[in-house]
Amino acid sequence: MAIRNNRKLFVLDTNVILHDASCVYQFQEHDIVIPISVIEEIDHFKRGSQVINLNAREFARSLDSMTSPALFNGGVSIGSKKGKISIAITKGINHTIREIFPDDNPDHRILSAALEVNLKYKSKRNVILVTKDVNLRMKAKSIGLLAEDYTTDRVSSVEELYSGKELIEDFDLNLLSKIYEPPFEIPVEKSFDKSKKDNYPNKFYILRNLQHSVLALNDARASVLKKVDKNTVYGIKSRNAEQTFAINALINSDIPLITITGKAGTGKTLIALAAALHVRKSYRQIYVARPIIPLSNKDIGYLPGDVESKLAPYMQPLWDNLKVIQDQFMETDKQHQTISQMVKEQKLVIEPLSYIRGRSLQRIFFIIDEAQNLTPHEIKTIITRAGEGSKVVFTGDIYQIDHPYLDSQSNGMSYLIENFKGQKLYAHVNLEKGERSELAELASNLL
Repeated sequence: MAIRNNRKLFVLDTNVILHDASCVYQFQEHDIVIPISVIEEIDHFKRGSQVINLNAREFARSLDSMTSPALFNGGVSIGSKKGKISIAITKGINHTIREIFPDDNPDHRILSAALEVNLKYKSKRNVILVTKDVNLRMKAKSIGLLAEDYTTDRVSSVEELYSGKELIEDFDLNLLSKIYEPPFEIPVEKSFDKSKKDNYPNKFYILRNLQHSVLALNDARASVLKKVDKNTVYGIKSRNAEQTFAINALINSDIPLITITGKAGTGKTLIALAAALHVRKSYRQIYVARPIIPLSNKDIGYLPGDVESKLAPYMQPLWDNLKVIQDQFMETDKQHQTISQMVKEQKLVIEPLSYIRGRSLQRIFFIIDEAQNLTPHEIKTIITRAGEGSKVVFTGDIYQIDHPYLDSQSNGMSYLIENFKGQKLYAHVNLEKGERSELAELASNLL
């Protein structure tokens, strides 16, 4: 029988709500069903300070504001030009689900609810289970259910993601020579054809003509291509053009938001930390953090020891980078002693990202490492907390994601790069060349 209603019916999994508390408003005119087992799971997540806990509470409040008898019978309107939302109450697990998947767990209860809704509306509506759990999508499809990922905050193509830099061959030789002369800049309007649409503010360029080349920045405030020189930041020298670009952005006080991507060994965290130390006098504190994504998605409670012992393995790579910078100097050198003093006085703090809650982010140089493991909502939460005079730097590899419900297209870092390109307060650099060792570079490329 043909489908008689073009409005789809989406059944939402818990992880979609924890990923985006406002997800119910993203389905246009289509209707939404929330299985009662999802409500039970949401209740378990309401306590805590992680973003998923905040999302759980926000969603619970939003749903409570819609509460009426119709929520359990026919649905309640979500808003103008939106569909309806309803809660599906099912009794036990459908026998079809139980025969194939005998375990009684939340996933199978949600799957059962989706199947019941599908059986009820099969001849009238397209019923689709929306979940960020790829395994649950496979299970749904195995029993004939339609299943999709939540793609509202998903970038269309990682291959076409903004790199923050561009190589231009055969650049006008006269203009190239002028950029080598004071004031070491040339007007942007004279540098590119007017048809060039991707000449974004704070974009970096490698300009070449025959044997001549120069590194340049499209200065967002002055509308000029400004010559970029190599800088040494707290003993760390740039080893390639991309690192030079990244350092330039990191020490530029006019750019408060920066993303640096690249595979392992490209120096993302090291140069971010060294640049922070280089400009430390402009900030009240250097705060370095990373999200805690436990191995195999198990809670850190599985690990032995007290809280400090549990978190130490996750924070150690950050301390290792700090040690590399410190070891550029003798123990008697002022730069070496300054780092130790800053750590002692908590002017340089390395902590899990979850500890950010309640902190004042005024005049902070804030580095978030492994940012590819953050959701778009978590990224937004961090940026919107940045106070006056702060600088926020996200570093990560969008192809090395440990979060169970994120990938290279749906993680918060990719989402940020895609949506912030072209903004005058933002710069991005993708580091391509590994600088650890020839062996590390080979392993990164081949394995």
